[in-house]
Amino acid sequence: MSKEKDNNFELNLKKLESIVDKLESGESGLEESVKLYEEGMRIKKICDKKLQDIEMQIKKIKIENNKISKENL
Repeated sequence: MSKEKDNNFELNLKKLESIVDKLESGESGLEESVKLYEEGMRIKKICDKKLQDIEMQIKKIKIENNKISKENL
């Protein structure tokens, strides 16, 4: 996956949903299921990182606007 695609949260989320649907359908063989699971975990990691980055941006904006209170998002 290219760096540009890695940064597209919505696209990665759709791919992850597609992988989950395939795994839940039970139509994939064992080897394919393992590959799908590995890909899903890789995409999940990318999505988690993007969400953490966005959370830090939001906290930074709050601090810059003199609202230094840390709020759970």
